[in-house]
Amino acid sequence: MTLPDNYQPAPSLLKDKIILVTGAGDGIGRVAAKTFAEHRATVVLLGRTMAKLEKVYDEIEQAGGPQPAIYPMNLEGATEKDYRDLSDTLYQEFGKLDGILHNASDLGERTPIANYATDTWLRVMQINVNAPFMLTQALLPLLEQSGNASIVFTSSGVARKGRAYWGAYAASKAAQDNLMQTLSEELDGALPIRANSINPGATRTRMRAAAYPAEDPRTLPTPESHMPLYLYLMGEDSVGVNGEIFTP
Repeated sequence: MTLPDNYQPAPSLLKDKIILVTGAGDGIGRVAAKTFAEHRATVVLLGRTMAKLEKVYDEIEQAGGPQPAIYPMNLEGATEKDYRDLSDTLYQEFGKLDGILHNASDLGERTPIANYATDTWLRVMQINVNAPFMLTQALLPLLEQSGNASIVFTSSGVARKGRAYWGAYAASKAAQDNLMQTLSEELDGALPIRANSINPGATRTRMRAAAYPAEDPRTLPTPESHMPLYLYLMGEDSVGVNGEIFTP
């Protein structure tokens, strides 16, 4: 699936919406958080590095966006109780949640399966699969309080066909796509919540540079260029779209 032709998001597309972004301190997550705020959303910035989250917070405030919130969390070590505590905090502060962008990911190692370290495999699966599952499950009651909530997962080209040396990352993204599809069918017609995925493809990010160190980043699209699609799926223009994987 792709963005509808000539899509133009309204400046106030996300007004009064509360949106949680994981991995909000860097890369696509940082740009998405700032873009959601530009379109009048109150953004909850979730990540593990406080300094990065504070910088994004300041950038949103300086741009005149609604005051964001910061929630530091290390997805590698977060427990079921940590996610329940997050849900309780958001309920007390906002009473609802209108969207989740599951952006945080761990690349792991680029190495053959025969050499893949077990602890690295488990870490990648924890961050890329288990964390989105536990986070979504804990926040579903808050999403139910929204008139039209949207959950957006982050896919990858290696999710559909595994590729040599991509190891846990490829397996985790395939699992995340399946999680999205399973969830979307369970929600369809039962709750005013939709779930979709975005495969951003090759994008000028720190993770891409780690995966392809010899690549010239200037040849790649920027995270900003993908934002119309992120806005479309997070806003009410995409109501009725469910269970799809989009590419910019």
